[in-house]
Amino acid sequence: MAYSVPDLPYPFDALEPHIDAPTMKVHHDKHHATYVANINKATEGKDEKPILDLMESAIEAGPAIRNNGGGHYNHAFFWEEMAAPGDAAKTKPSAQLEELINKSFGSMDEMKAQFEARAAPGALFGSGWVWVTVNKAGDKLLLVGTPNQDNPLMKGAADEISFPILGLDVWEHAYYLRYQNRRPEYVSNWWNVVNWDKVSENCAYVIKNHAGVPVQG
Repeated sequence: MAYSVPDLPYPFDALEPHIDAPTMKVHHDKHHATYVANINKATEGKDEKPILDLMESAIEAGPAIRNNGGGHYNHAFFWEEMAAPGDAAKTKPSAQLEELINKSFGSMDEMKAQFEARAAPGALFGSGWVWVTVNKAGDKLLLVGTPNQDNPLMKGAADEISFPILGLDVWEHAYYLRYQNRRPEYVSNWWNVVNWDKVSENCAYVIKNHAGVPVQG
């Protein structure tokens, strides 16, 4: 059984005007599909593992697993955390997530400001991702920038392994058709399609299953 590109949970034009349909189609059908094809080549003849299980040792496994396995995991994660603007506007952080945001950053606005600063070209040069993660103890959120298709689950990609609950693709192919070189505008507009119900679900899941404290509430 090979890895496969998951269907989008919404139409290609659902995220308009913030992310355009042509970008979504090329991003999903071409870029993500290429990562999947290449990770399937890299793992052909080997025991198949869930893509998540490849992440921790991906860097030491070499470029094929690191780049293509990371590309598949990151994009599959990315599609699921977004929704059409009208639907996204109806979502909000859970009490658990809101408490962690306030504890870690002071407020949602401050978290967004720090996230946007981390995603700026001067802070994350070239291609990569910016993530909100839960630390290993499960009591704090972190902001992590990773190059290329690395992610915070990979040992060696950041100061410590942590668990993503929200991630933004800042490769040029994710925004260039609409925003050209205006990455900060893309990042700022992206908040309009973040599905906070899904982010809250991610937060609850990682704290329950991966981090060091039980789910609160």
